[in-house]
Amino acid sequence: MRGYKIFAGTASESFAMEISKYLDAPLSGANISRFSDGEIGCQISESVRGRDVFIIQSTGAPSNDNLMELLIMTDALRRSSAKSINAVVPYFGYARQDRKAAPRVPITAKLVANLIQTAGIDRVITMDLHAGQIQGFFDIPVDNLYGAILFINHIKSKNLENLVVASPDIGGVARARYFASRLGVDMAIVDKRREKANVAEVMNIIGDVAGKNVVLVDDMIDTAGTIVKGAAALKEHGAKSVIACCTHPVLSGPAYDRIRDGELDELIVSDTLPLREQCDKITVLPAAPVFAEVIRRVYHNESVNSLFS
Repeated sequence: MRGYKIFAGTASESFAMEISKYLDAPLSGANISRFSDGEIGCQISESVRGRDVFIIQSTGAPSNDNLMELLIMTDALRRSSAKSINAVVPYFGYARQDRKAAPRVPITAKLVANLIQTAGIDRVITMDLHAGQIQGFFDIPVDNLYGAILFINHIKSKNLENLVVASPDIGGVARARYFASRLGVDMAIVDKRREKANVAEVMNIIGDVAGKNVVLVDDMIDTAGTIVKGAAALKEHGAKSVIACCTHPVLSGPAYDRIRDGELDELIVSDTLPLREQCDKITVLPAAPVFAEVIRRVYHNESVNSLFS
């Protein structure tokens, strides 16, 4: 008999099913309900006393509902005497609000970290936090998995010549450098100035991209303004083709239209968030096997870092 149980939140039911298949472990039952005014209710359908439990739940849109559902499920499991509660959050919402970028604004990522800990979660497993320092907002273990592991073999299989990895902004340089080192290629940077949220203006390209096949690497794409303008700027500087890799396809507002109509040749994403619509330019790679292997290693007290090194 396994000592752990896996529960799925409504935001990640399909994702949790894939994890369940990989681990050959059935999903445990939780009845998530809604009152007529939108309040969330939860009843755990089986005993979890003395068990390690893993809740699979991304906190993407609608972020507030999905976050509250995670917290409410945690409270139900804690009051049901679970031994430990591990939150598997493929996409960690509110991560962009990680600092005071202007006067009189909240640090919402820290607030969410406090809520998660107060609810009774013992560990968070997530992928490509928007800012790595968010791990320091927690006083519990946080496994921040590298999304690059999903894309590197896929890019290698394309056998692209004259490959260059590019960061869409200065903030993503560390991620792009890791990606480039794993592929053994050079790196470039799209230097941009952001006037306000979701609006980006490309300023310059740092590095040689003329005649090169460029892979833009980012943790998330929201309205797709940054990535599409970056692709256009790279092609203006002589790039032969531009492919983007993004762990979290938030893709809100005009994102799909921008991707279809823009200079981006292909967008490769993971399934940490479900796509709202289909697009011929978008390729989806599964992240569930990586999370499943991490769950197995966490439960058996094995190294997680060795999976990525």
